[in-house]
Amino acid sequence: MSERVCYLDNAATTYPKPPGVSKAMLETMKNIGASPGRGGHRMSLMAGKVLFGTRERIAGFFNVPDSRNVVFTKNATESINIALKGTLRPGDHVLASGVEHNAVMRPLEKLSRGGVPYTIVPCGRQGFLSPDDLEKAILPSTRLIVLTHASNVTGTILPVLEVGKIARSRNIIFLVDAAQTAGALRIDMEEMNIDLLACTGHKGLMGPQGTGFLAIREGIKLDTLVEGGTGSRSESIEQPDLLPDKFESGTQNTPGVSGLEAGIAFIENEGLDKIREREKALTRKLLEGLSGVKGVEIFGPLDPEKQTAVVSFRVSGKDPGETAEILDSKYGIITRVGLHCCPLAHKTIGTYPEGTIRVSPGFFTTDSEIDYFLRSVGKI
Repeated sequence: MSERVCYLDNAATTYPKPPGVSKAMLETMKNIGASPGRGGHRMSLMAGKVLFGTRERIAGFFNVPDSRNVVFTKNATESINIALKGTLRPGDHVLASGVEHNAVMRPLEKLSRGGVPYTIVPCGRQGFLSPDDLEKAILPSTRLIVLTHASNVTGTILPVLEVGKIARSRNIIFLVDAAQTAGALRIDMEEMNIDLLACTGHKGLMGPQGTGFLAIREGIKLDTLVEGGTGSRSESIEQPDLLPDKFESGTQNTPGVSGLEAGIAFIENEGLDKIREREKALTRKLLEGLSGVKGVEIFGPLDPEKQTAVVSFRVSGKDPGETAEILDSKYGIITRVGLHCCPLAHKTIGTYPEGTIRVSPGFFTTDSEIDYFLRSVGKI
């Protein structure tokens, strides 16, 4: 077992985190500790300021006009479930792409059993989606389009801007799963005509696990999945309709939210363009290096301009699981192997059911780590 650790699984969760993330969380736990919105004492008010400040930072980062429309969740999956199940009713129709994650597909499959059919718009073998194909698939009953911003299997960037224009022109609700792109690519809710933006905090935003949010465009009405105490309008047993309280029943993860704000602050201080350029350089190095290894097949765009820092590959004649296990046990290289909770994408690119080995560097990945990974693959 190798004692060295070379972490290349940032598409699952970014590691390491900026030092300010754990510092902010520890300070919140040590110096605040109380529940936000659960009393008028100073500690509760301080906790409330943590939530407010993070909401404001998120709103500014993604151009959400009113920070009250930023609802905290525990991850992108919860955000997607709120968006889909809070919007759709029997008779509604949904469009989705051929590379959607199970965070989208499983809720859609359950909804379909209750009278909400969906259509998968096929993507090409590299994961690209044609906006024209999507527009042709729209039915009179189409109520919502859900689209991942980038594939978690190939990194392929999907045409969110173009699809947003189509959705707005047809008065269709547009939900974007930004789990793979928040903190990696620029996202502007207004410019991209996004009605519902589902994000996780622990990937590109560099926050802790257990954090996420759903940003809701003004005028979009959703039903709740969970009801309970909100610290507001406690005289009524009816769930309050005001945002964000409507979707934030129960005590919030204040330390986690403070860590999320610190992660976004780090991105803002470094600059999103700088982070993107660094990750493109690492992706380019990976693609060029793997293409020179005999027996390696790479999937996806093979172009850093058209993908996030995600590269999927297989070694000819070897089971992907076996290859990944050797990389881990012998060389200390952490990757992700299998179907990546996304069988639909693997069917699209022709790697189902075996899957692929996914390598995903992050902002803190070094050139020497990529070199070490490439040398190790060459020895297998």
